[in-house]
Amino acid sequence: MIEQVLVGGKALTLEDLVAVARYGARVQITPRATEAMNASLHWVDSALAVHGDDPVGHLEPIYSINTGFGSLAGRQAFQQPELASELSRRLIISNASGVGRWLDPEVVRAAMLVRIVSLTRGYSGVRPVLVQTLAAMLNAGVLPAVPEFGSLGASGDLIPLAHLAIVATRPTGDADPEEESGEAWVDGRIVSGVAAMRSAGIERVVLGPKEGLALVNGTSFSTALAALALYDADRLVRTSEVTAAMTIEALTGFGDAFVPQLHEARGHEGQIAAAAHLRALLAGSEFVDGGETTDPSRQPPQDAYSLRCVPQVHGAVRETLAFGRGIVEREINAATDNPLIFPDLPSSRRLKAVSGGNFHAEYLAFVSDFTAIVTTEVGNIAERRLFRLDDGTLNRGLPDMLVASEHVGIDCGYMLPQYLASALVSDCKTLAHPDSVDSIPTCANQEDHVSMANNAGRHARQVVSNIETVVGIELVMAAQALELRLQVSGKDAEALAPATRAVLDLVRSTPTSDGRGIDHITRDVVMYPRIRAAADLVHSGAVLHAVAGCVARHAAGTVEA
Repeated sequence: MIEQVLVGGKALTLEDLVAVARYGARVQITPRATEAMNASLHWVDSALAVHGDDPVGHLEPIYSINTGFGSLAGRQAFQQPELASELSRRLIISNASGVGRWLDPEVVRAAMLVRIVSLTRGYSGVRPVLVQTLAAMLNAGVLPAVPEFGSLGASGDLIPLAHLAIVATRPTGDADPEEESGEAWVDGRIVSGVAAMRSAGIERVVLGPKEGLALVNGTSFSTALAALALYDADRLVRTSEVTAAMTIEALTGFGDAFVPQLHEARGHEGQIAAAAHLRALLAGSEFVDGGETTDPSRQPPQDAYSLRCVPQVHGAVRETLAFGRGIVEREINAATDNPLIFPDLPSSRRLKAVSGGNFHAEYLAFVSDFTAIVTTEVGNIAERRLFRLDDGTLNRGLPDMLVASEHVGIDCGYMLPQYLASALVSDCKTLAHPDSVDSIPTCANQEDHVSMANNAGRHARQVVSNIETVVGIELVMAAQALELRLQVSGKDAEALAPATRAVLDLVRSTPTSDGRGIDHITRDVVMYPRIRAAADLVHSGAVLHAVAGCVARHAAGTVEA
């Protein structure tokens, strides 16, 4: 477990972000990070003669420092340097206009970390106190309440970041009205930003020149949403391979589909890895027919695609997510506001502030869209396996609906969980429509192409959550089916693969909210506590942890009998 994340040393990883966002790791900003901020800050100060003793003369317009924003940028250059601070504050107030449900705390924490990292790259012209305040908020558990709707994923995540910034900052002067301090979570309830910061003993910051735009102009929330969805999707696809192996074993599937030479002949790394994982999970089972060293006893040795094509489908998912991880980890460490300040530009260029488009979140929009699409496919193929488990004409001798009822027809068994999985997968098919192909012009057509990365990220998170439940359903149903297979065959649990036995032990020892646990059923019971508990096992990584030893021993060539 990562307990502390240093900002200003090596590049942060996806695991660093998750440690801060989900598990509360502390954030420490190194002296190296604050030192990196000094050069661009000095240039901003010099441009406005903030520290000069001479009377201020005519100030040239410098976007975001002494001008308006967006389509208003060229209207006026403010001649009084003190107005630059007022400009920053008004930008925060005007941008805090989001609506909708509150974003999950882990999303807000992740976005705060990404914003800290971006500003400490040293190109934003802001003071160290700004990032130190954000880090203090993270470490003290002061979480701004941020609505889910508002960002277009271009010109930065302006609205959600403003809801973050309005809590961390305050106006000049003595007055600090609570109604302009935003909202934050304290002890499970919403209070004003003033009250939240006071309760933590953290001073709210009076903004300096450019600092308002530096706080809101970037891809922090788009990155946070994409990163968390991707992290969970990566764990989900590997967990789904565990439940797929359990289903294959329960249905006495064929081992030919996972012979290594078959996958090496195609050459895709993800497919090869998924097949290797399935072989490790199925190793030692007496119910898998055939394999690399054993002829299949039944002909033809071909299962339905939802069983035999898992490596091909999951391999494509694995490689897509690996591609997305590279993009996300670069974005976690990126400078994404505008303009960026480069004091080392050639002396022939006096204006060191460079206006560009690093705030455009197309990279994150694609990653979130890809994550939603491939995770939906994990659910699609899993749901087909659930259908096969339930159907007495397809499950190779198991009872209809996986319940050996005393009175056939009186118990529905696992009929309805398959309905639920179908509803969830169907929901995902709509949510997986790519947001990145949409764009609505804003700001008098100055911002005429946007990425919709924030919408894509929200949808990706929902897709992953849906499919975690689908895979949780397979976990419960496969456990039931395996025990039924043992009954039908007259064998004991030693006939199952060691990995399967480990997961069965996990499932049967998991408590549920109704106190019954996830036990084997012979008559109808209330299902929702079991499904929720199983989905939690999937989300937490507990299923992968249960099989880790078995998979490692297989990789080392010491398969248990």
